[in-house]
Amino acid sequence: MRWIVFFVLAAASLAADGFQPLFNGRNLDGWDGDPRLWSVRNGMIVGSTENVKIDKNQFLITKNSYRNFVLRAQVKLRNHNSGIQFRSEALPGWVVAGYQADMAENNYWGCIYDEKGTRGILVNGWKDKAEKVVRLQDWNDYEITAQGDQITVKLNGLVTAELKDSARLEGVIAFQLHQGPPMEAYFRNVMIKVLP
Repeated sequence: MRWIVFFVLAAASLAADGFQPLFNGRNLDGWDGDPRLWSVRNGMIVGSTENVKIDKNQFLITKNSYRNFVLRAQVKLRNHNSGIQFRSEALPGWVVAGYQADMAENNYWGCIYDEKGTRGILVNGWKDKAEKVVRLQDWNDYEITAQGDQITVKLNGLVTAELKDSARLEGVIAFQLHQGPPMEAYFRNVMIKVLP
């Protein structure tokens, strides 16, 4: 019950600033992903490959597409590798390609990565930035702003990556489960403010 009250109060506070929930805290309405991998538990999205072996990265994908926005989410990683996709292309089989705000066991937090592309790490936000503020295996605040060709990523209030790039100006938002060892990632208080 406590998490419901927390979610409602947080949502009301952010809504006053023009933010709207992308996740309702109860179910995965508005999202699409492999139901074996994604669930809702105690007001958070849980992605787990604990009992399912995947042979490619898998994603929970918004059904809507977004262009200019500020996205906020609290994220926690039990182990391995995950991330938040934005302005990405949804491909068959719950796969996406595009920009990713990365998160991994002991590195890559705060970076901008080109998932399923050819450019790899577009901005390394880890060294001397995210490594100083990340809370490994605890909740972290990610904020992604995309306005025109300008992208800014903040982790726990610190700007870790800025990119001027127009390769893709609109697309879905998605959460990643990476192939490899069994893993879990958690997402809550997922809010978006659409910009003109």
